[in-house]
Amino acid sequence: MSIKHAILGFLSWKPFTGYELKKWFADSLSFHWSGNNNQIYGTLIQLHKDGLVTNEIVAREKYPDRKVYAITQAGFDELRAWLGSGAELPRLRADFHIRLAWADMLGDEELHTLIGAYESRLRNQILMCRETLRRGQAEPARTPRETLLWNAVAERNAAVYEDELAWAGALGEKLGRLRLDGSRDVAREDMK
Repeated sequence: MSIKHAILGFLSWKPFTGYELKKWFADSLSFHWSGNNNQIYGTLIQLHKDGLVTNEIVAREKYPDRKVYAITQAGFDELRAWLGSGAELPRLRADFHIRLAWADMLGDEELHTLIGAYESRLRNQILMCRETLRRGQAEPARTPRETLLWNAVAERNAAVYEDELAWAGALGEKLGRLRLDGSRDVAREDMK
């Protein structure tokens, strides 16, 4: 995900403070950004230097001043150019998959526990996705098409977790059958 373009997208909706953008990224299931606050604020500073956003200091009586960012016409042009360019393929790197590639080092119960814990986390994430969809996404909703697109992204996120859960369950079953056959021990002996 391009954080630069995601920020421009949010600012095309309405002006935001850096803190508000940070909350959107942290709380959103569709736009989660794994980077740190410095990346968001650093990107805002660069966008301002590039003339893609403006910022306005809003004084508040009992609280610290707020810096509110808004997109410029150049920012809209940049966002539209990015939207029209070719999209990247999804990244298939997943921590669990990397761990699983080397998990033959674990005993049967440890491997079973690893997969079971992963399945539990997936189930929780699916519940969160489905609850977000049930409640209705907090999205710009400027047009019916925009609402449809935001909901399609949220549906796809839920489906990805559901597919991963089905895959992990099937893997657990295959490993259980392998253990019952005693094939695991034979395979280990062949490695020596």
